[in-house]
Amino acid sequence: MFNSLRKAFLAGIVLLAPLGITLFVFNWLVIRIGGSFKGKVLFFIPTELINQQNLEMFWNVTATFMVLILITLLGFLSRYFVAKYLWTLGEKFLNRLPLINTVYKSVKQIVDTFSSQKKAVFEKVVLIEFPRKGCKALGFYTGMTKGEAQARTEAELWNIFVPTTPNPTSGFLVMLPRSEIKVLDMTVGDGMKLIISGGAVAPNWVNQSELKEQQAQELG
Repeated sequence: MFNSLRKAFLAGIVLLAPLGITLFVFNWLVIRIGGSFKGKVLFFIPTELINQQNLEMFWNVTATFMVLILITLLGFLSRYFVAKYLWTLGEKFLNRLPLINTVYKSVKQIVDTFSSQKKAVFEKVVLIEFPRKGCKALGFYTGMTKGEAQARTEAELWNIFVPTTPNPTSGFLVMLPRSEIKVLDMTVGDGMKLIISGGAVAPNWVNQSELKEQQAQELG
C-alpha cells in the first residue's frame, strides 16, 4: 500500500511539475518586467510619465501585455525551428528505407525542378510507339518542335519527353509527327504516378465517346 501511495504521489508530481514551472516562469516575467522593470521594457516612454501614480496600473498592464506578445513570438519561432528539425529527421529516415527512398527522392527532385517554373513544363500526357514500333510508352508533351529539326522535316513535330521508371527525372527526348501521337485524358499528376509506380497505380478512365453513345441509346 505504501509503495502504491508513493508511486501515485510521484506520478502527481510528474504531472504538476511542467505546469508549476510554467506558472512560476510566467509569474516571474510578469512581475519583474511588467512591474519593477517596466521602465526598461517601455524605454520609449519618458520616465516622468511612467512614474506618475495615477498611471502606474496602466503602465503595468501595458508592460505585461508586451511580455505576453514576446512569449508568443518566442513560441512561434521555437515551433518553426522544431518543425524544421523534425522535417530533417523525417527526410533522413525516408532516405534510409529501401524502395521508398527511391520514390521519395524522385518526387522531391520533380518538385524541386518544376515548382519554380511559371509555365508548366509538361502540358499533356501522350502515348507513343517507343523504343520500337508496336511497343507503347507513356510520355509528356513539352511543346512543338522548332528550329532546324522542324525545318528539315515536312510533318509537324511535337517534343515528347519519355521518362524512365521509377526515376522520372531522367529520360529521352523524342520528336514525333503529330499523327503518331495519341493525347490521353489523364492528368500530368496521374501520369507521374503511373510511371513512378512502374504501372502499379493506374488512374480510372471512362471512355467519354462510348458513354455518350450509351446515354443516347438509353434516351432513344
